[in-house]
Amino acid sequence: MNFLAHLHLAHLADSSLSGNLLADFVRGNPQANFAPDVVDGIFMHRRIDVMTDNLPEVREAREWFRSETRRVAPITLDVMWDHFLSRHWTQLSPDFPLPAFVRYAHAQVEIILPESPPRFVNLNNYLWSEKWLERYRDMDFIQDVLNGMASRRPRLDALRDSWYDLDNHYDALEERFWQFYPRMMTQAKNKQL
Repeated sequence: MNFLAHLHLAHLADSSLSGNLLADFVRGNPQANFAPDVVDGIFMHRRIDVMTDNLPEVREAREWFRSETRRVAPITLDVMWDHFLSRHWTQLSPDFPLPAFVRYAHAQVEIILPESPPRFVNLNNYLWSEKWLERYRDMDFIQDVLNGMASRRPRLDALRDSWYDLDNHYDALEERFWQFYPRMMTQAKNKQL
């Protein structure tokens, strides 16, 4: 899962949106550095990542990537799941329009920025002002996201080419998203994530 899905599932589970978004920027045990609710959110994010990577639908989708992009397939798929979530938000969360949810999430995350790692603060400088979560619905933006990650981390250069795998398997990926994401929403509401 990527940013939008982690925030959405955290909201459904009444977990810390801040902790769930922050998790990728924290290594090791976070308990000494953050409030208990943020720590719980970090641990929820980590559980979701492990669970998602092991879903049969996600394992199957990784196999659709070409040999030269398979190594970056997990990252590419995480971004793609956010694309489908953003694109189908009104069906999945009809009572909370995406722009309102984004404002709500931003307000929650903003609270912890003063004590957050610089890389996380830097992400937040762009995430909200450039409306990434809403723009994920646009496949051109997904391509920009993958290219941006590849530019910042040369060892992930294959992300640029992984765009073609997404394009070639778009319908099948969307079908897999609908198979597992509503199930994860139910698990979040039932506090099972």
